[in-house]
Amino acid sequence: MKKNEDSHSDPAWNLAELLERVDNDQELLRDLLNIFKEDFPLTMRSLESAVAAEDLKEAARLAHTLKGMLSSLGGVRTAAAAARLEVIASAGETASLKGALQALKCEAASLLPELEAYMAEVRH
Repeated sequence: MKKNEDSHSDPAWNLAELLERVDNDQELLRDLLNIFKEDFPLTMRSLESAVAAEDLKEAARLAHTLKGMLSSLGGVRTAAAAARLEVIASAGETASLKGALQALKCEAASLLPELEAYMAEVRH
């Protein structure tokens, strides 16, 4: 794993932790990442709709779902961004909701290419 040189204290993705969780089973990891690739965009779109509609209960529920999904895959920073959005939605802070969603999208934008690169690497 590359050493993280940016200003974030945590890597976008903790591959070592994830491999440990799946007992270094590359096939299982590939399956989990494929499921994530299918589910993540759908859940994000639903979350974006909930935020746009200021449906705080649904936004909190979907952010919680994403937090769990991302945590289980070692997406440390992105899971933290989802957790922040969940807290904001649960607290009824509509003024901060769109900013929290944008922060989540930015973190996901750094995580997803790393996951894609890993998946391409293990296909060979």
